[in-house]
Amino acid sequence: MPKIKTKRAAAKRFKVTGSGKIVRNKANKSHILTKKSAKRKRNLRKSGIVDKTDHQRVKDMIPYKI
Repeated sequence: MPKIKTKRAAAKRFKVTGSGKIVRNKANKSHILTKKSAKRKRNLRKSGIVDKTDHQRVKDMIPYKI
């Protein structure tokens, strides 16, 4: 079997924690920020965890990180 290519876009967006969870950044933080509240923007800074339903899909994109 040949080696699997990593999706470079996914490799830049996802990290794997020590316990095996996949961490991602939240969307909606790049523009049109004036109408968003300070609380909402502050919460968008925090990282989120990829839902378990999408875990396999991300795992296939970044096979050597996991």
